[in-house]
Amino acid sequence: MSRKFNVAVVGATGAVGEELFRVLEEVDFPINELLPLASANSVGTDIEYRGIQYPVVELTETVFEENEVDIAFFSAGGSISEKFAKYAVEGGAVVIDNTSHFRMDPNIPLVVPEVNPEDIELWKETGIIANPNCSTIQMVQALKPLDDLYGIKRVDVSTYQATSGAGKAGMEELVIQMQDFFAFKLDDSKKEAFAHQIALNVIPQVDKAMESGFTKEEEKMVYETQKILHKDIAVAATCVRVPVLRSHSESITVTFGDDIDVDVDQCREVINNFENVEVMDDLENGVYPMPIISTDTDITYVGRIRKDIYSKNMLHFFNVADQVRVGAATNSVRIALKWIELEDNEC
Repeated sequence: MSRKFNVAVVGATGAVGEELFRVLEEVDFPINELLPLASANSVGTDIEYRGIQYPVVELTETVFEENEVDIAFFSAGGSISEKFAKYAVEGGAVVIDNTSHFRMDPNIPLVVPEVNPEDIELWKETGIIANPNCSTIQMVQALKPLDDLYGIKRVDVSTYQATSGAGKAGMEELVIQMQDFFAFKLDDSKKEAFAHQIALNVIPQVDKAMESGFTKEEEKMVYETQKILHKDIAVAATCVRVPVLRSHSESITVTFGDDIDVDVDQCREVINNFENVEVMDDLENGVYPMPIISTDTDITYVGRIRKDIYSKNMLHFFNVADQVRVGAATNSVRIALKWIELEDNEC
């Protein structure tokens, strides 16, 4: 890879933005010029990348054209993407958007590179590639090999989502509440990032309530899964916030066709052979995925793989991934690398 690219990161001072810089450095991304972008409030701060301090620049309508940006990572919220992504595209950049704003636009590809890399080619229609919801990403990485093996009819999933899903504020709130608990003042602890106390509690609501009775987060998992897999799979999700700092966990039940008799060993094999997925599955010896294992890694871990006791065509398993990385920063960088590969092939 001889070409180098001018790269902008919108939301450079946020949790995902900071992780993006780490991942870009770890994969030795071919960067020519690096442009950290944020609101005017962050101007005056610096981002360190490869030992060099880069001043944060204010995000404006003209900054992309002025700096000849080739690739723009957006991770500053849907309203920011809605307003500024078009200016990045007009300035000649491909936008890789980490928010929910563009995901269900039929003209914009929604991509998990290990699952549907071919969809990246659709970027030319709008100049934008959408990064899926973090919970969706780790789930479809495990579903794809199973769908290729047997064909999936239905998925039922319950999530155990870390506080980092609400950004730095969510993680800080958990830490502060735990400190207040040990200081015997939890009743007075602030509750801003979440509607209820998160320390020593679980909250069976992630995002706002929808008319369907599901939450917005749960509906994201339904419709994004169908779009990524290009298949009208029935999906039902229950999303729960838990007092964990990083890494989302999921308990997943997959239903195949009525004529399928699930071979658990074969399921383990195809999952473990899938790119960036690793099976940890030895219940007797206490080996299975947990957030403390997946945090700060780029692997989706799958375990507790077992056939249903009553239905031969059902499989249950548990998966865990660091949603700040696998579910956001790492997936975005993987999209960019695949985009570069496709562009190089066309040259």
